[in-house]
Amino acid sequence: MAKKTAEARAEKRPAAKKPAAKKLTITLLRSTIGFNRTQAKTVEGMGLRRIRHTVELPDTPATRGMILKVRHLIEVTE
Repeated sequence: MAKKTAEARAEKRPAAKKPAAKKLTITLLRSTIGFNRTQAKTVEGMGLRRIRHTVELPDTPATRGMILKVRHLIEVTE
């Protein structure tokens, strides 16, 4: 019989459930036209496509940094 590898043993263990990450609802209120190009890329990176488009993103430091950069263009609700 072949020895079981550590990977095979790890696959059989039940995965530990993580608590659900807090979500932020972000809505684009203003157009990115006339603003810095990097701000338009940030809005695009958040998944916002058009005015009044809403997305839900996890509440992480990276998301908070993106929100801070374009806070004059969006609305955030928790």
